[in-house]
Amino acid sequence: MQIELSTRHGLTLDPSQQRYVQDKAGKLLKYFNRLMAIEVIIDHQKNGWWMEMVASAEHKHDFVARGDAPGLEAVTDQVVHMIEQQIRRYKDRIQDHRDEMPHGGTSPTRPDLPEPPASTEPPRES
Repeated sequence: MQIELSTRHGLTLDPSQQRYVQDKAGKLLKYFNRLMAIEVIIDHQKNGWWMEMVASAEHKHDFVARGDAPGLEAVTDQVVHMIEQQIRRYKDRIQDHRDEMPHGGTSPTRPDLPEPPASTEPPRES
């Protein structure tokens, strides 16, 4: 997977800042291994840092997050967290949920649940 960092307005990041952003972006593979590329755009404004991250996955699906915070580490953590949430929702939507109720039927029996207690009253005579 390729991680591309770009900055705006002539901003240069020192190597430790670049490594921090790349390491955090690289951890997104833990949540979704079909990511092909991550593009990160960073800008330093007078009131803090601004970041946009676009994670491109197979089958033309992109995860996009933008954020701003007083520090570079804070905005990086914020944006990566947003992408993680999007990936979790996407995976939850596309995965096969085998525990759901079948279409057009009643609730499946669950062998792990105890049977209801049998009645201890004697049967009534009519």
